[in-house]
Amino acid sequence: MPDTADFAIKPTLTGTAVMLRPFVDDDLDAIRAALRDPEVRRLTGSVNDETAALAPEDPADAERLRAWYSTRATQPDRLDLAVVDLATGECVGEAVLNQWDPGNQSCNFRILLAPSSHGRGFGTEATRLIIGYGFDKLGLHRISLEVYAFNPRARRAYEKAGFRPEGVLRQSLRYGDQWIDATVMSILAPEWAEYRGRP
Repeated sequence: MPDTADFAIKPTLTGTAVMLRPFVDDDLDAIRAALRDPEVRRLTGSVNDETAALAPEDPADAERLRAWYSTRATQPDRLDLAVVDLATGECVGEAVLNQWDPGNQSCNFRILLAPSSHGRGFGTEATRLIIGYGFDKLGLHRISLEVYAFNPRARRAYEKAGFRPEGVLRQSLRYGDQWIDATVMSILAPEWAEYRGRP
């Protein structure tokens, strides 16, 4: 295993249903649509109420997104990959290792998928692909995430890939007049080595 993770390398990782690869310009419309979806905005904690979830796009947002995604391939301390449906060749989301902590060989994981791709196993497979790369190629020891209580579908996908709950961040998100808990989950290198994301 490497002493220091090399996030400068942006791999292409291929599964049976999805491929993870560096972003290209043609992915932007699909990512924009996913990020604008009201349900995606709610489940990711990007907004605090339904009015904000349904708000029209600020014209400046499109340019900010274009600038952001055009720099993903040059980031030396994180890995942002497009999730591509192998059957259609279309980008359906993103999988990300970020918040790299070199001293503790750890990263945060997050994933975003367009609603049209839900229920097809894409989330579980994309999660296994990127965390496998994190452990096998980057030499990470721990990968963690947070999932909100109102997103049980995502939690199931994470559990299928080997993530285990660690604790609860009580009332960490306000949505409308409700307070929502978030569960902290992680997977460790020895767990990946034993189960390869299939506990």
